[in-house]
Amino acid sequence: MGSSTGKPVIVVTGTSGAGKGTLERAILPRVSELELAVSATTRERRAAEQEGREYYFVSDEEFQRRLDAGEFLEHVDFEWGQRVGTLWSEIKRIRAEGKAPLLDLETEGALAVKREIPDSVTIFVKAPSFGELERRLRVRATESGGEIEKRLERAKDQLAQEDEFDYVIVNDDVARAADELLGIVQRQLEAAGSMSA
Repeated sequence: MGSSTGKPVIVVTGTSGAGKGTLERAILPRVSELELAVSATTRERRAAEQEGREYYFVSDEEFQRRLDAGEFLEHVDFEWGQRVGTLWSEIKRIRAEGKAPLLDLETEGALAVKREIPDSVTIFVKAPSFGELERRLRVRATESGGEIEKRLERAKDQLAQEDEFDYVIVNDDVARAADELLGIVQRQLEAAGSMSA
């Protein structure tokens, strides 16, 4: 196999409301060697969620202990108190299955992965315009008005970072954008396959 570390780590990032999750759900069934990495979080589990499917649910103390022990590849502390991160063990688990880890991350987390794993592939997803992003967030409205304003402020900062990522996808049409994401992922997997052959 040579010195290849296995399949590439694919990171999808972008602003809240840009439709990252929608695009990921569209391509995951079409790429058998891709697996969504499950993050660890300190937030409470919602009724429909399962441990190890949506997230690994951990206490603040457990999160901090694992952080201090160097077990996180990346993590983000949100201003509203929640912490989310990707465990190195999750990347190793997926690669041990011969698959490529797909990470859905905040922009800070994506940049941290880029620093830690130089051959990772980072893809920034954005709405066609800031007005459309605002509309999507308000329609989705799982948050209060104040939190939507925070997310919009955060989105402005994130949009300023888009040049730091390997690819930028404008999610103007879900089917088209999903095909674009699929094409990027397939090219990366083929390139990694030819290098390790």
